[in-house]
Amino acid sequence: MTPRQIPSIEQLRQRPELAALETAYGREPMLRAERAEADAMRRRLTAGEAVADVGEAIAAAVPARLRADTAWSLRPVINATGVIIHTNMGRAPLAAAAATRAALIGGSYSNLEYDLGAGRRGMRDAHAETLLTRVTGAAAATVVNNNAAATLLVLAALAAGREVVIARGELIEIGGGFRIPDVMAQSGARLREVGTTNRTRLADYAAAISDRTALILRVHPSNFRVEGFVERPSLDALVALGRRFSIAVVEDQGSGYLGFAADVPALRDEPDVRASVATGADAVLFSGDKLLGGPQCGIIAGSEATVSLVRRHPLMRAFRVDKMISAALEATLAEFDAERSRTSIPVAAMIAMPLAVIGQRADALAARLADAGLDATVVDGASTIGGGSAPGSVLPTRLVAIASDPIRLEAALRSGDPAVVARIEHDRLVLDLRTVPTDQDEQLGTLVVGAFGLRS
Repeated sequence: MTPRQIPSIEQLRQRPELAALETAYGREPMLRAERAEADAMRRRLTAGEAVADVGEAIAAAVPARLRADTAWSLRPVINATGVIIHTNMGRAPLAAAAATRAALIGGSYSNLEYDLGAGRRGMRDAHAETLLTRVTGAAAATVVNNNAAATLLVLAALAAGREVVIARGELIEIGGGFRIPDVMAQSGARLREVGTTNRTRLADYAAAISDRTALILRVHPSNFRVEGFVERPSLDALVALGRRFSIAVVEDQGSGYLGFAADVPALRDEPDVRASVATGADAVLFSGDKLLGGPQCGIIAGSEATVSLVRRHPLMRAFRVDKMISAALEATLAEFDAERSRTSIPVAAMIAMPLAVIGQRADALAARLADAGLDATVVDGASTIGGGSAPGSVLPTRLVAIASDPIRLEAALRSGDPAVVARIEHDRLVLDLRTVPTDQDEQLGTLVVGAFGLRS
């Protein structure tokens, strides 16, 4: 066979099996797949490869090409890593109520910026404000697209052209190259760092305050710990200092913890949004998709005066959220307001999941895998909260450890549908069921057995 004997695209389209695919996938995707496979066949024939039936070979290859070309880029993943707020996997999975609400509002018109009572234009950030003030205790609140935006916007609204006092040990960098000094520079505020890396006293803040000072910024070191010879003023003390000099105090808290798991040691040192608000801080900033367990957004909760300044700033329009984020956030907050977040918010439920429950699930999965021929056992391990929340947190867990060809198995699981992301420890692939919804245990077992090429 020679390249000249490759059927035309029109001839390929007439083949019954490909015509049926065109109906399912659409004309343009089908044409792209047929052209790509015809070109691939041309290269094979030019290289001297012998092909018995060129048309049949092209037609047989087109379905796989179509599936690959039209596959969704963003798709669900089973997270078996034990990292609860996994930044690379979308951080917090939404509560069922939040996902349902987002789908409902996203699929219809809504009163996003329409005041139904007054019959005129309304404010889009007003929808979550009632619940935000209720669950945090703040006088007012607004929402932007993430916590970095919240930090930038507050600094721009309150401190552009003036100084912001911050402890040297709080000039943090988190994932993605987000650096507090860089954000401050973009806001137009000027950095005034005080203290040392490990020790900053209230007197250091007081000595730095001048007529150029706009606010004191306190930043929670969300992804690291400083231990040993350390000192840091409390937020209460900073608020009292701010009032003494009539300057604003803002806390960039980050994780958005609302105290749902006071009995969990890993969260013992995590600051509570409600406690920060109660100090009288002018604004407390936190993420919606970390320990709050909602959609990606940044929340600014504080005084009426501060939130009003933020709302009026020109950058607010650039950072505002859409109707689906608003809907998902409102539904998430409703779970906290109803005091059922510990069981209904996935992040909270995973953190609070008893070790005994994880152990029972792990035993059942390991037994199934062993029955299918895999070398699977249950061992002790550790989960972590992740996402820049509760740095150094360790949650005891029970892992399903698989010694059967772990590197190949890990790669095969990542290429599955749905993909499974696990980790390799001590030459074994380990699955942590803390981050796997209970109703996916059966599916996970099937995927592992299938990836290893066995039959369950």
